[in-house]
This record gives sequence, C-alpha cells and structure tokens, in this order.
Amino acid sequence: MSKVETKKVINTKLKMTPSEAIVETLVKEGITHISGILGSAFMDMLDLLPAAGIRFIGVRHEQSAAHMEDGYCRVSGKAGVVIGQNGPGITNMVTSVAAANQAHTPMVVISPSAGTPTVGWDGFQECDQVSVFKAVTKETVRVTHPSRVADCLRTAFRIAYAERGPVLFDIPRDYFYGEIEDYILEPHQYRVDARGCGSAESLDKAAELLANAEYPVIISGRGTVDSDGIEEVKAIAEHLTIPAAVSYMHNDAFPADHPLAVGPIGYMGSKAAMHTLKKADVVLAIGTRLSVFGTLPCYDIDYFPKNAKIIQIDINPRNLARTHPIEVGIIGDAREASKELLKRIKNLAPNASKNKQRLAEAAELKQQWEKELVDLAMVEGSPINPRRALLELTKVLPENTIVTTDIGNVSSTANAYLKFNKPRKHIAALTFGNTGFAYPTALGAKLANPDCPVVAIVGDGAWGMSLHEVSTAVEENIPVVACVFNNGAWCAEKKNQVDFYNNRFVGADIQNPDFAEVAKSMGAVGVRVERPEDVGPAIQKAIQSNMPTVLDIQVDGTQLAPPFRKDALKMPTRLLPKYAHLDYRNW
Repeated sequence: MSKVETKKVINTKLKMTPSEAIVETLVKEGITHISGILGSAFMDMLDLLPAAGIRFIGVRHEQSAAHMEDGYCRVSGKAGVVIGQNGPGITNMVTSVAAANQAHTPMVVISPSAGTPTVGWDGFQECDQVSVFKAVTKETVRVTHPSRVADCLRTAFRIAYAERGPVLFDIPRDYFYGEIEDYILEPHQYRVDARGCGSAESLDKAAELLANAEYPVIISGRGTVDSDGIEEVKAIAEHLTIPAAVSYMHNDAFPADHPLAVGPIGYMGSKAAMHTLKKADVVLAIGTRLSVFGTLPCYDIDYFPKNAKIIQIDINPRNLARTHPIEVGIIGDAREASKELLKRIKNLAPNASKNKQRLAEAAELKQQWEKELVDLAMVEGSPINPRRALLELTKVLPENTIVTTDIGNVSSTANAYLKFNKPRKHIAALTFGNTGFAYPTALGAKLANPDCPVVAIVGDGAWGMSLHEVSTAVEENIPVVACVFNNGAWCAEKKNQVDFYNNRFVGADIQNPDFAEVAKSMGAVGVRVERPEDVGPAIQKAIQSNMPTVLDIQVDGTQLAPPFRKDALKMPTRLLPKYAHLDYRNW
C-alpha cells in the first residue's frame, strides 16, 4: 500500500497586536505596497510597514489610490490594497472603487472607521462607510472584535479573488490596538485560486455547435486575459478558422497581428469586427459579460447578431445571459473551459481544413478599415487632427508598451487605433466611464511591470482631475508618459450639444493652463506639441528618458467622434413659451 506524502503545515497561535496581525496577513498575501494618504486612524499599522517590507505610496487624492491599484492588478494579476483616513479619506475613494467593481478588479480597501466609544455621536470624520460602499463592492467585511482582524482580512481577500472585485475591510480605529492571539495562515489555507472548466454537458453542446457552424465568430474578453488563456483561444480559432474580435476596450484579449483577428467591438471599435460579427450564426463569447454599452450599434452599424446562437463562458454565473439570450452557458475559467472545448472540437472535427474564404474576408475587411482610419487621420486639423495624433502615437510605441485610456472623445477614439499583440497591455476606463482614470492607473501599471513603457491617453478635462498625481510620479520615481490631448473642451459632451442642441454650448469649454509648464513646476518633464510630425518623436524621447513626462498635445476641438450616448439622447422639445426658441422644431 503506497503512502501519499503531503506537505505538513503547522499553525501556531501568536501573541501580537491587531496591527501586527493585519500587516503579517498582508505579507503572506504577497503585498509589496499600499496606496493611499496617511491618517491618524491607521498610524499604528502604518508604522509597521517599512519593517514588514511593504512600501507606502502616498498619493495626492484618495481616488487616485484605487485607480492605481486597479491598474496594478490588471497588469500583475495580484489584488491591490488601498487605505485612507476614516470618513473623507475613504469616501474620496468611492468613484475609483466603483470603477474597479465594474471592471472586475480584485482589490481590498482597508477602511478605518470611527472608534467604537464614539459611534453615533457624529464625531470628527465619522461616516457609516459600510453603507456607502455596499453598492460598489463585492462585499463589505466589518471587523466585529479586535481578535477577528486577521480572519476578516482573509475573508476580504478570499471574496475579492473569488468574485473578482473590490472588498471593503472596515475596522474601527480603536481596534488596531491591544493584544490578541491568532494564526497567520498561508493563502492556500483560506482561498482557492484554481477554477473549473464548466460542465461536460455544456462543453459537449458548445463543441458541437462550433464544429457545425457556417460562420462562427469569437469574442474574447477580459476573462481570457485574466486567466492567461489567449493561447487556448487562438488554438480554437485556428483549428476551425474562426475570426476573432475582442470585447469593448479589451484590445489585448487577442493578438492584433493574427490573421484571424478583426479588432474590437463597441463604441469607436473596428468596422472589420462589426461587419464580421454581423454574419455570425454562432458566437463564442469567452470571458466577457457582453455588456449592453459594449454591444450597442456604432457607426450606424447594428452589428450584434439577433439570431446567432451564443455560447457564453464566464466565471461568474450572474453574467451568463444577463444582456443577450444564449444557447449554451458555461460557468468556468476562460482558459480551462477553452482547453476542454478544444479537445472536444478536435474529436468532432479532427481534420478541419482552413477556411480560406473566412481568412480572405477577414483580411479584406481589416485592410479596408485600416485605410479608412489612415484617411480620417490625414485630414488636416488646427493645429492637429486628434486622429492623426493617435495614428502617430501608435506608430512609435514599442510592442511591450502598456497603454491606459481615459474616457472622453479622443480617449475613446483610441479604441479604433490601439493594437496589441500581448496581453495585459490595454487598461481602459470601461463602462463606469469616469474621467481622471488613465493617469493614476498608469502609475499602478508601471509599479506592476517596471520593465514596460507605460503611456496614458488623457483628454484635457480628465487631466484636470488627475494632474496632481504628477507629484506622486516624481516623488515615487514612476516614469509614466502622459499624452494629454488638449482640445479646450469636454468634447464628448460638446458633440452632444452639436448634434442635439444646435451648437448651444453650456459648460463645455475649458480654459487650461500650459500643462507642460505645470508639469515642469512639479519636477517632471513637460513638452508642448503643436505639429503632427512632432507627436511621434516626442513620445519616443519621453519613453527613452525614463522620467515622468507630460506631453501637452494641441488638437483640434472641432474634429469630434460620434456621440457617446446616441441611444439615450433625443432632440429637445420645449412646451413653455419662454423656451420655445430652443425647440428643435423651431430651428
């Protein structure tokens, strides 16, 4: 009778303070840094970080901290950790935590709260943070007793990874102090990272649908990237000659240089992808929730197929069939499910020959789209056509560059121009759509992968919400390049006022300082770019300098992308005589 050897883990209770229990749990989780702004509420824990080997990165606004950790996690795959003072410090993070929640980014928010002796007295900086964050996190974990701090923090990490999103770890500020006895466990003792592949029955049915499809199309999403499953998805595409699109703002979910790649769907995506998807009789959606916004018509192309049979693979059962009716739902890890699906496909169609027609169609559609993009970019602008600036940017970026994109007119237009051949390179604001996202997220991405150049694409409106973090980049020596597309307005909204409100601009125009000079005053490199031919060289020089750099790129504020929310706007009607001249019927 053979004996199976197992590694014996001996856990011993240790006498420690709650602060020590928290920090030691973070050490076991492999946390190397925490972002936030210092505060008296957690100073006892903060004091331990240098000795524990955990770097504290002090940002200039707490919203930036969670954006940083969002970027860090999307590049590294490891949950980020943020912290701030109870009350306003934590509530300042609501927007960025909500963004991470919609982006399915694991994160732990260490949330000191008012001390237990004063709760309910409306004390200094008191706020019911648990109630505030319930709607924008996967879970709120409240420490109910100092002896539970390590257990509750483990629970926070377990849920953050399991449900792919931020978790609030709320601890009264007086619970950092005292003496407790508890275990410090290894992560494998309280959470499981391995994911299943889905049910055999669902995989069988999906394989049969794909093997017999006339015109199958793949949509690869964030789950493919997070699971490191791109090679498996490629193998399915190649075996059956299936064109592959990527989901909205996940342009790194399938290599752009692959013959079967047709580009991104969604707002300002690829017409090649849209015309391809329109023909599909079977859609294999891998690691994507098929968001409503990410599948809306674009360029007046209603491309998402109404009668196609959809096979949807997602780790979260809540996302299956949530937005589009499906034929087969597979609850599983994108990589593991793709592996098993490929095995079944090869059994059903072992000698699948290359479908030359599909390859030729994909190549032709891409060629037409590329020509259109270049033609649009080469239209003269005053001073620079924003599309031309994006085109010049994409020409010079090294292949390993990580690009973060904000929300807004130019940032969203970048969706059409950005191409990636490697995963974890495109970090976008996604469907929460808040401005001020790209730059702090770029800082976190650089922390996660210091060897890759990191470039942030930001509009001037969004830059006004994030330029203060240039000081953080300088202080912490994080050499990120900010490409600020300066068109003097909130141009995504301005386009709505052009199309729906007869060019009546209210709140659209912005009076900006010289962003290059502002950057210099903060200790960074600042460069003003006013000619299209200077865009590429300026970006190359900025990357080579390995210094925090701000490029103030002057672009035309009249060359605008289609409205963001054409689906949600109507031509204005007015009923009171006072406003009759504003009624579109009287224009």
